[in-house]
Amino acid sequence: MPRKVIVRLKGGLGNQLFCYAAARRLSLVNDAELVLDTVSGFEFDHIYKRTYSLAGFSIPARLATPQERMEPFGRIRRLFARKLSESKPLDKRRYIQQVGVDFDPNVVSLRLQEGTTYFDAFGQSEKYFADIREQLKQDLKMSTTVALDCRNAAAAINSTESVALHMRWFDNGLNENSSNISLSYYAQAIAQLLTKNPAVHFFVFTDRPDNATGALESLLKTNQYTLVSQAKVNNCTETDFWLMRQCRHFIIGNSTFAWWAAWLAEQDKSGTLVFAPSRNVDPLHSVTAWGFPGLLPDRWTAL
Repeated sequence: MPRKVIVRLKGGLGNQLFCYAAARRLSLVNDAELVLDTVSGFEFDHIYKRTYSLAGFSIPARLATPQERMEPFGRIRRLFARKLSESKPLDKRRYIQQVGVDFDPNVVSLRLQEGTTYFDAFGQSEKYFADIREQLKQDLKMSTTVALDCRNAAAAINSTESVALHMRWFDNGLNENSSNISLSYYAQAIAQLLTKNPAVHFFVFTDRPDNATGALESLLKTNQYTLVSQAKVNNCTETDFWLMRQCRHFIIGNSTFAWWAAWLAEQDKSGTLVFAPSRNVDPLHSVTAWGFPGLLPDRWTAL
């Protein structure tokens, strides 16, 4: 019986990419068909109202049918399948759910049984898929034509020693109780990067342009910088992501969106510097998670 992996995509674009990449690698090493569940992971996302965001890439996988998504009564059927699988060894499970967020080496060495396996995990570490990075670069090429304003912005980025500085906002604060990364991190990262390469141009990517400009102005006022935001680029997350990938160096926030832009860009360019926050953000007490084991590649500078 042929093998098949059905991956449950969820979260924003960055988290969906983690789900996809881990499942893609699992399907390749097990000679299994990869199928995308692009529905069930978003049905109950009432706060952020996120949807499937990977349609603009060249992903070679079909979408799951209602039956493959365990419909009807999918939530109950997934719960039943998950509970049934928990008592079995990992390689005998039909429903694989990641427990916690730390890297699990057992998933990398997993050999699937014949038939269908449902994969419900974020897989937030390059250790799940680093050995297929060339394939992922092909899969994650834009499948649609990039708009003229985006091409013009990319030309400006490619004409300079560009730095993508990403500031993700989860709440309104920048203090130690906030889920946002503090300004002290950005100050350290900017200072360290400038000591290595003083002739850089910062391109600021953010989901709150006004907030980011006010917060970063004192740190960037003596340097060249350009504000880039989804609002200025056709309100399209995919094109914002594509533009960020054009940059040479990166100062990222606690954002899987920025993590992926940096990871894909460094595969194409030599000498790329990536700065990332080392702060641990506990998902049990925050709307996000960050800093857990396996998330940041060792070659990146964690501050």
